[in-house]
Amino acid sequence: MDNGNDQQIDVGSVVEAVSAGHSFGAPLYVVESMCMRCGENGTTRFLLTLIPHFRKVLISAFECPHCGERNNEVQFAGEIQPRGCSYHLEVSAGDVKTFDRQVVKSESATIKIPELDFEIPPEAQSGSLSTVEGILSRAADELSALQEERRKVDPKTAEAIDQFLSKLRACAKAETSFTFILDDPAGNSFIENPHAPSLDPSLTIKFYERTPEQQATLGYLTNPSQTGQSERSLGTPSTQTTALPHGTIGATAGHRAIAQSNSTDISDNLFRYSAPEEVMTFPSTCGACTKLCETRMFVTKIPYFQEVIVMASTCDDCGYRNSELKPGGAIPEKGKKITLSVKNITDLSRDVIKSDTAGVKIPELDLELAGGTLGGMVTTVEGLVTQIRESLARVHGFTFGDSLEQSKINKWKEFGSRLTKLLSLEQEWTLILDDELANSFISPVTDDIKDDHQLTFEEYERSWEQNEELGLNDIDTSSADAAYESTEPTKSP
Repeated sequence: MDNGNDQQIDVGSVVEAVSAGHSFGAPLYVVESMCMRCGENGTTRFLLTLIPHFRKVLISAFECPHCGERNNEVQFAGEIQPRGCSYHLEVSAGDVKTFDRQVVKSESATIKIPELDFEIPPEAQSGSLSTVEGILSRAADELSALQEERRKVDPKTAEAIDQFLSKLRACAKAETSFTFILDDPAGNSFIENPHAPSLDPSLTIKFYERTPEQQATLGYLTNPSQTGQSERSLGTPSTQTTALPHGTIGATAGHRAIAQSNSTDISDNLFRYSAPEEVMTFPSTCGACTKLCETRMFVTKIPYFQEVIVMASTCDDCGYRNSELKPGGAIPEKGKKITLSVKNITDLSRDVIKSDTAGVKIPELDLELAGGTLGGMVTTVEGLVTQIRESLARVHGFTFGDSLEQSKINKWKEFGSRLTKLLSLEQEWTLILDDELANSFISPVTDDIKDDHQLTFEEYERSWEQNEELGLNDIDTSSADAAYESTEPTKSP
């Protein structure tokens, strides 16, 4: 980044340039700044760039010509993501290649190693672009920096830190197995998957909703009274009704079938696709800016599936929009695997309901996405494939980075072309939705689902580990059952 022709400018110009949102072709900004070690003036260089398929980042590098002090930092110039992310990387002893994985740690991320009971809080290390080895080595160096002074003041603490440093350095040299956890409520951190776009057996990615405490830590106002919208009446949740029915899955096909047949059974069955005219509207909080917004909700029944709750929120302040489909009724006792053989263009238009817990598999591409990767959505087969293509490009960053081997770049491009060919139906392929809670669905193209031979359903017993992850092993409904029984009217003799 050194350039003899660098022209120094003021900090205000840098802030204006970053706020403008330029990415590609952005110039290198040089600002005179004070060295925190010797107090003399050094130079800080800023570069706003876009990591392909990841985020906009602001890279800063400081250098002091007087004492030789150097440091660098990565800050995110883009928006905070709708959900937080948690990366779990299993590192085996002797697996040196894992330490070369690139890691983006934002200023809000926490790093943990449970085996050592070790945690690097957000304030301990600023945002950085490094590797697994680099982060562990940096943590070890920072802990050992003041060991000589500690031995003079508190020998016992210094000895305990020495013992811990030996364990930490053993992990950094791949001499022992451990788990590397990167948790970021802002959703802007990342661990490279060298096997992308295939599933990484050592890496688990989970997305979660932020808690009010995490929202406050990120700078959001969690108290509605602090949002400056006191003129809005909070009141009690109210319901409104609208006379306009909402379009739902299969409505057009339903009208066509009713017009062609007088069968009462077919009519009753297809009418289940129609949503009720009553739509409940109640005040809620925006998931992006935490200001007041409205959420609309209605309940409908999908044939051959179950009762579902449709919710849609819009925020007039920040423009955030969100739609969710939640399952209704009891938790199914078994999981369900849905397999669709895609053969023609009609199959691409099939309605698809994918829940948060559903995984997606396409065997012809050796593609497997764990549950939660794409979140819950209501779409079509074509829309699901499009979402997979866009999500893989966004989640698996550094795909076309300068340091990536050409063979891996060619591998990704080849996979992208193969994924695109699925929509052109050059060959038949298979779509599998595996949902532990059986809350996913692919619509049939026949009046009776049993007559659709391209669509199969398979129920299976959940394992203990799956129930544990879903929180079902320790669930206790005895108090609720007793309360319901006490409110049931007694039958007269």
